[in-house]
Amino acid sequence: MFSLKHSCWFIRKVVCWRAVASIAWSVLLLPVTTAIFVFLSRFSLLHPIQWISDSLALLTASSTIFSIVLLSGVVLVIGFFNLESYTVVPSIPCTRIALLGKVLHPRQCIHSVVHAAVGMLVSWCAAITIGGRYRALGSPCLQSESKDAGQMCLNEYHLLLLLSGAFMGYSHSLLGVVHNMNYVSFPAIQQYKYLRFKGSLSLVVKCSAVQSMYALRNYLVLYFFFGYAPKTWICRTLNLQEDGSLHALDTLAGLLDFSLLYHLWIAGTFLLLTWYITVLLFRIYVSEMHSFPVQPSFAEEADGCLPKVLLCKEPAIMKFLALQDLALLSQHSVVRRLEVFSLSQPGGHPHNWNAISKECLSLLTELTQRLVAHHDAVASNGRAKSQSSSSTETKSGSWGSVSSGATDLPKTPLPSHILKTPGSVFLRSSVGTLHSPLTAPFTPDLDSPFSSPSIRRLTAPQEPSSPWFGTVQSPHVMRRGPKLWSASTDSQSNGSTTASPAPAAAPGPSPPPADHKPSFLSQWLQNRKEQLPEATSQALFADSQAHIWALEGLSHLVVASYSEDRFGVVQTTLPSILSTMLVLQEAVDRHFKLPHASSKPLRSTCSMGESTYKTLRFAMRAALKTAIYRITNTFGEHLHAVQMSTDHRKRLQQFLEYKE
Repeated sequence: MFSLKHSCWFIRKVVCWRAVASIAWSVLLLPVTTAIFVFLSRFSLLHPIQWISDSLALLTASSTIFSIVLLSGVVLVIGFFNLESYTVVPSIPCTRIALLGKVLHPRQCIHSVVHAAVGMLVSWCAAITIGGRYRALGSPCLQSESKDAGQMCLNEYHLLLLLSGAFMGYSHSLLGVVHNMNYVSFPAIQQYKYLRFKGSLSLVVKCSAVQSMYALRNYLVLYFFFGYAPKTWICRTLNLQEDGSLHALDTLAGLLDFSLLYHLWIAGTFLLLTWYITVLLFRIYVSEMHSFPVQPSFAEEADGCLPKVLLCKEPAIMKFLALQDLALLSQHSVVRRLEVFSLSQPGGHPHNWNAISKECLSLLTELTQRLVAHHDAVASNGRAKSQSSSSTETKSGSWGSVSSGATDLPKTPLPSHILKTPGSVFLRSSVGTLHSPLTAPFTPDLDSPFSSPSIRRLTAPQEPSSPWFGTVQSPHVMRRGPKLWSASTDSQSNGSTTASPAPAAAPGPSPPPADHKPSFLSQWLQNRKEQLPEATSQALFADSQAHIWALEGLSHLVVASYSEDRFGVVQTTLPSILSTMLVLQEAVDRHFKLPHASSKPLRSTCSMGESTYKTLRFAMRAALKTAIYRITNTFGEHLHAVQMSTDHRKRLQQFLEYKE
């Protein structure tokens, strides 16, 4: 996420200029969208010539030009918020409480208030453009019995249009949180910016019209019940009267005005279309590929070369673009691949390959351990520990990387505290092995008085030769809890009881057990804290786009080394690469055997929120299997000479025989 205090060179020299370019194009498109809105707002089927002439005259009017200037300022505000709040790792709340916390966060409240204000400003520009009965907030009273001929009355049509803009601005901000509209995904197929914009424009128009209709429906229901409150406040504040000769708009007779409904819908569509175009252009520009040099030409450019950038902890957008560049160069650039395989002078060391392969293996190792920790937690006590907040709320310092240069994966330590998923995707320790706590969002509570001694023995630190040593694999153990996805370990709340040996009691009548019935508030909080099983699986793979690129980059480089690696630098790390991929394959297979892990989410019919993160786990599984097959197809029987454990050799043989 962008921060004004961020001093990274990539943010200043690349991301900010891309954001400025997207805002500039949004401003340049404003006259086009405004012209379309003018023609639609003045639409008249019975008088087409007058409709066209009035629309053309209005386009050159000073009020329209002034409205375009104000709308340019609105686009600048929306573009700034896009730059401030974008993320490449979606924030997935795993509980309803976490989702409520996101909505009520002070930062989000400011975001909603600003969007409501600029939404009202856009509606005011729309009212000026439409003209007629929408032009001003106050109008001369039409009552003949009015004592003061100069008395001004409230123009409720203008007020209704202004409040609709505020409501749609707030709805846009709220839906942005629910649907992760600030999430920037990366296209699987690289296209020119114009082609991407052209291909998405029809979806933007459709979403604007549909979302405007839904928002208008909700707004009219709200105004029908509570519309008197803003009317009364405005009249008292501005010393206006209500015109009794007109139907009040907070009644059925007032709202059943098809011309009014049409203008409200058109104004809302214009508002959302302007904002959605700004969001779309920002996504297109920010996610555009960036080429990092493998070897610097000058000493001043050393920090911008690919091996150094991959080792950086932040910003996340730079890390993702570097991994994307690695995946692309490994497939399409022979010259850059030779630079990766080259040796340093003097010394003759493969520094480029060592840095790139080590970082990619660290990412894959971290994902493996995250999946192992989650599976151990679920298999141990039949439930997953709830997250207090969403999956990616960790800010600076969370995008480090795990350094691991060993061939075999280290044992999975039991985390001492709960971290957020997957905020510590690239958490880097200062030495070559893993010593930092794992990213374990679903860790069993071993210190709880309700955990049995057998669970403690199963999860106690041991000396495993595989990450799955000591894991409870019986499906009956997973059913011992009443709720697999229950977020609480309190047996009184969920009804589970754990038998434990009790000391011998003194003879005598035992008191009757107290019946502790939970209160309504505690039951409500317990239901809200229950984890969403689909969301927990999505949160584990929320950052898997980085792992997919790491798999593609590694596998393609290994395959290219078969004919291009003159010094054999890849062969020294081939056992580590194969072992890491095979262990990750086992972890992924075990995860997909859990409930709800294999269920595919429903596709949203019309929403500007990015939903590609919901299927990242399926893309990750396919990319992993493809990467292993890519290596086995190239090396074939030569892989029998690679040193690895017996279990890994058996699993690799399945790929060689195309049985996976």
